[in-house]
Amino acid sequence: MGNKKTRTGDVISNKMDKTAIVSVTRQFKHRLYGKYIKRFKKYIAHDPENKAKIGSKVIIKEIRPLSKTKKWLITEVIENKNLELKNN
Repeated sequence: MGNKKTRTGDVISNKMDKTAIVSVTRQFKHRLYGKYIKRFKKYIAHDPENKAKIGSKVIIKEIRPLSKTKKWLITEVIENKNLELKNN
């Protein structure tokens, strides 16, 4: 079936049931100026046990589509931080 892609990123939202939004950062060198540039991409990932908290570092793996936008699975929580946002 082929190798599935994996990514490492940070959980930025876990408000949905069994779903988390993971932000993955990639860094590359500008081909003309040589400056390193950061780019971010958000992935909607399936979290079957609701383990991931906001700020946690996770590994996600590509799977078959579970919905229109959910095509990734949280396979491992590397660091489990709990950064709850407070409303003033």
